[in-house]
Amino acid sequence: MGTAEDLIECTRELLWERGYVGTSPQAIQQRAGVGQGSMYHHFTGKPGLALAAINRTAEEMRAAAEAQFTAPGPAVERLTRYLRREREALKGCPIGRLSQDPDVMSDATLRRPVVDTLHWLRTRLADLLAEACERGEPRPGLDPVATAAAIVAVLQGSCVLARADGGGEAFAEAVDGVLALLAAYFPSA
Repeated sequence: MGTAEDLIECTRELLWERGYVGTSPQAIQQRAGVGQGSMYHHFTGKPGLALAAINRTAEEMRAAAEAQFTAPGPAVERLTRYLRREREALKGCPIGRLSQDPDVMSDATLRRPVVDTLHWLRTRLADLLAEACERGEPRPGLDPVATAAAIVAVLQGSCVLARADGGGEAFAEAVDGVLALLAAYFPSA
């Protein structure tokens, strides 16, 4: 990787671990093994570098989700694979955690990719569920938009529970719970 890539990757890690305030330019430079001149050669400062890191995280999150959503099979199978895929629940969702960071949320530029990504996820899940409804996969009565919002809320909330408990059991239980609720609509699940 080049210096700019190293800086972005190190900033991503630090934002996930420490949040925006805890991610100082010095910490970024130290982790990336570069000097101040290198950082400011590639980025105008911490906000520009943080934006590049947040955008990269958002892109990767979308790509990983989309790989599950577009895989072959019935919608409930794709959704199950998405919900059960490997995650670092104790660290929390790297985008979801930023939504809890007051410094990110108070900066319109840094906030935008966080809001857009969570909105994309809700919309994409709703589209997947609507596709299933059009194919007659679930029993009648499933509301794709409300169900998608509930799924995102469960995923984000279960990360909070896992962090509070210090273990991944709460995350796994929450995923099991949302899948059990979906099974009431998807008889083949």
